Amino acid sequence: MMAKREAYIASIKAQLDELNLSMTEMEERIAASKEVLHEQYTKEMQKLHAQAQQVREKLDEIKSASESNWESMIATTEKVRDAFVNSCHYFKAQLQDK
Repeated sequence: MMAKREAYIASIKAQLDELNLSMTEMEERIAASKEVLHEQYTKEMQKLHAQAQQVREKLDEIKSASESNWESMIATTEKVRDAFVNSCHYFKAQLQDK
C-alpha cells in the first residue's frame, strides 16, 4: 500500500513540476508582451499559481494522511489537478495565438 501511495505522489509531483516549467516559459512570453496584454496575462498567471498551490496542498494532505484513508483523497486531488492542467493548457494556447 505504501508503495502505491508513493508512486501516486511521485506521479502528481512530476506533472506539477512539468506544468511549473511550462508556467515559467509562459511568464517569459508575458514579460515580452505588449503592456496592455501584459496586465491581462499577469492576472491569468496569478490564477494559475493559485491553482498550482491548491494541487501542492492536496498532495501534502495525501502525504500526511493515514495509510487507511489516503486513497479516499485521490478523486478530489485529481479534480484539482485536472482543473489546473486544463487551465494551464488553455492559457498556453492563448499565448501561442498572440
